[in-house]
Order: sequence, then structure tokens, then C-alpha cells
Amino acid sequence: MQVHAPHIHVPFELVDKHFDLIRKNRFDLEMFFGTKIFDSVTDRDITDLKKKLDYSPRLSFHAPFMDLSPGAVDPEVRKVTMQRFSRTLDIADILKPTVIVFHSGYEKWKYAHSTNVWLEQSLKTWLPVNERAADIGVKVAIENVFEDEPDNLAALAREMDSPNFGLCFDTGHFNLFAKSSLLEWLRAVKSYMLEIHIHDNNTHADEHIVPGDGTFDFRTFFREIKGIEAVYTIEMHNIEDVIKSFERIKTYME
Repeated sequence: MQVHAPHIHVPFELVDKHFDLIRKNRFDLEMFFGTKIFDSVTDRDITDLKKKLDYSPRLSFHAPFMDLSPGAVDPEVRKVTMQRFSRTLDIADILKPTVIVFHSGYEKWKYAHSTNVWLEQSLKTWLPVNERAADIGVKVAIENVFEDEPDNLAALAREMDSPNFGLCFDTGHFNLFAKSSLLEWLRAVKSYMLEIHIHDNNTHADEHIVPGDGTFDFRTFFREIKGIEAVYTIEMHNIEDVIKSFERIKTYME
């Protein structure tokens, strides 16, 4: 299996600011389209960016997530969510990322521990999203966020039953919220993993610190996912930590 260099997570509005560095290092990118700038991004902006990325980086996207609810029981809430996701797919149709990462929207307290309610409503969102994504040639990966167990994500991936649809395992979110063990999680989800978000914390906040500077067990993790072909993405908040993360990850993957 060929293992590509990790993608670098960068908000769309910061690409220009860091473009010289991005181009010099020929970084592959995960571009995040946040809520604050989403409505101001035009097709022309995306086309111009595509021309600038003349070194042909591998791309992935992180879709907007704030206030969105793909498993919403209220159809009007789900309608707004679908509008945001549809626009994300419009952008993907121009830039052609490999994978788009979406948040699951699952919180056990909000759904009164009723995974089936969330799952039934989620399928109404993900089936059409995945169908269009597949037509574009882009895979869909659903990220663990507040999940303390992997069951709802594994159930969603099973029900979708699509080679174009899978999961994004986020190491930092797991470390912060998970109650079951890493091995239990990986047994449930690793066969569905299309992307991996790499960052660390000390279990008190979503710190996004360099792998190994927190408490997540990266050695076990990389040992257990060996042979899994997925997009690896470094999610740091400054360039110094990005460079440190590149070096640290090499030691775990040896």
C-alpha cells in the first residue's frame, strides 16, 4: 500500500495568507469551509484557487458543521443542513477533493440515547448526499465528535452500505470523549475509515496539540491501522506544530 504524506488542515480564508509556504512545501490540503465565510465564497473564488494550486496537491474538504444537524428530527433544520451540504458539493465539483469530512451531529443526550431515531433521520440526509458525491467522484466520511461509543457511527456505515461512504476517525475527539477503549473503537470502525484526523490533547479540552504531547496512544493506533488506506490529516493551529507533527508521525509509522 502506498502511504501519502498527510494533508494539512487549513481554513479556506487562510489559504491565501499561507499560500507561499503551502506552495513551497507542496502541501496536500484539507480545506475547511467554515460558517462565517461560507456564503461569501463564489464559484469564481474556487476557480481562481484551482488555478493557483498548479502543483496539483491532493485535496480533501471539511464541510461546515456549526449549528447543522444531519440527523435532525425537525425537517426544516435538516433542510438548512442539506442546503449547506449541497453547496459544499458544488465546490467539490470544481476542486475535486478525494474525501469530504462531515460531522455526524450525534449527541446521545439530545436523542435521549435513541440511536435509531438519529439513524433514521440521518439516512434521509446521507443517502442523497452520498449519491451526488459519488457522481462527482468524491467520498463521504463522517467524523466522530461527541460520541463516547462507536456504535452509532458503525451502524450508519453499515446501513449506508456504500464503498463511497465511510468514517473519519478523529484521534483528539476520541481522546476527549470516548468511554470505551481504543481497541474496541477500532474493531467497530476501522474497516470503514476513509480519513484520519491527527491531533492530541490531555483529555481536558480539544487542544489540537502535537501528536505525542498529549495522552492519546498513537503507537497502538498506528500499529492497529497498519494496512488501512485512508487520508491522513494533521489538524494543528500553527505552522510550527504542523512541522513538528510531520516529524512525530514518522516515528509512529516506522
